Amino acid sequence: MQAHTLSGGFADPAIGSAHAFRSVMEAMARPGTLHDIEGASPPAPLSPAMGAVLLTLCDTETPVYLAGDMDCDAVRAWLSFHTGAPIVGPAHCMFAVGTWHALLPLSVYPVGTSEYPDRSATLIVACDELSATGATLTGPGIKDQATLSLPEVEPFQANRSLFPLGLDFIFTSGERLAALPRSTTVTRSANAAAAQEGTS
Repeated sequence: MQAHTLSGGFADPAIGSAHAFRSVMEAMARPGTLHDIEGASPPAPLSPAMGAVLLTLCDTETPVYLAGDMDCDAVRAWLSFHTGAPIVGPAHCMFAVGTWHALLPLSVYPVGTSEYPDRSATLIVACDELSATGATLTGPGIKDQATLSLPEVEPFQANRSLFPLGLDFIFTSGERLAALPRSTTVTRSANAAAAQEGTS
């Protein structure tokens, strides 16, 4: 077994996972806010934030889909050793990991059922940058409104229309993350909307 497969987990799993879990839960409770999450050193192309999220949320009963470049021997071995999570296709996953374009189309993921809306996928998205700018967010957990640098707007609007079904999203970059639960309403920022109208 390769050395990098054995390494890269939390130095103290109990403390590391507790801190990481708090960051994820706060991000979900307050959509659009940015949170630091550290302690993991996974193999590329996973970022430290993605690794920490996977270590915290995944176990032998949480099937994971690795999209695009994430589906490589190093990531498969690391995830299997540290979490035991089975690797599956997008239609059967609880978590999906990849860049935005690699994860598309969103229609392939489970969105839950009327009896079990929680049986849906959470997409862990790798972003080049993550900032509190861009699309406007409103809804539960947000006072007035928030902003977040989303890759697109329309897919999240379509996802919101499925509520209480739908997908949840965790965006990561380096050692930072932000979340977008299915309950959040997404609209274009005033500046972006004006720019689009000017080009039409």
